[in-house]
Amino acid sequence: MSEFIFFLFKVNFIYMEKEIVFEGKKLFYRINGSGKPVILLHGFGETGNVWDHQVAYLSSSFKLIVPDLPGSGSSEMPDDLSMENLAEAIHAIIHEENIDACPVIGHSMGGYVALALTAHYYNHVSALGLFHSTAYADTDEKKTTRRKGIDFIRQHGAFDFLQTSSPNLFSPHTKETNPALIKTFIDGLSSFTPDALTGYYEGMIERPDRTDVLTGTHSPVLFVIGEHDNAISPKDVLKQVHLPDRSFIHVLKQSGHMGMLEEKEKSNELLKEFLAFGK
Repeated sequence: MSEFIFFLFKVNFIYMEKEIVFEGKKLFYRINGSGKPVILLHGFGETGNVWDHQVAYLSSSFKLIVPDLPGSGSSEMPDDLSMENLAEAIHAIIHEENIDACPVIGHSMGGYVALALTAHYYNHVSALGLFHSTAYADTDEKKTTRRKGIDFIRQHGAFDFLQTSSPNLFSPHTKETNPALIKTFIDGLSSFTPDALTGYYEGMIERPDRTDVLTGTHSPVLFVIGEHDNAISPKDVLKQVHLPDRSFIHVLKQSGHMGMLEEKEKSNELLKEFLAFGK
């Protein structure tokens, strides 16, 4: 049951902030716009605000449901931060909002959550979006990198880690032409706790390969790839795009791992095109 609903009336839609209880903890999400529901999931070291440009653009056509994943932003942290349990949190929102099925778009770690949700509740996911994300499990090399990150977080804290690692998420073009964007992004990351970030990393290390989700789904799948992405290999993502029955593939030429910020207009347009498919 919702603990509170906050309404803010705008020109053509209602903006709501909502809370439900998930595993005894507060789970916060926002609703913008009206129409077909769409869930947008943020990634590691982010909050739902990372989608603000897309929400502003799409809310005249769709009902955008944007959670802060458990442990991020205004949502409290449960004991279990596995991708499966984060997917259970999203399923709780789907149940709360009486949604039969809707598109679910996930950025990076949010894509892993969307894949886990599809694996367990495929009937609730009418379309799947992997925005700078992958169905592959971590390689041994990636697991080693994450474990080094866990050690750094435990020694130096969450914000020091995010300050150090976040610039690498952006393309050389963005670093050169829009350093203020990177600074603004990093300035908004001060609320994360070490336990949340290390819990996410451990959850990502343990997640299984989900390519069977791509081969098994009959729903359309969106792949958004950053040509300069250092976090998710563009070559690895391109190896997966043939697996679903219907794939929508976009390569953002001037983006690293943060296309919704780096090329926001293109991201807006490709999302609107994908979400309008099959209306």
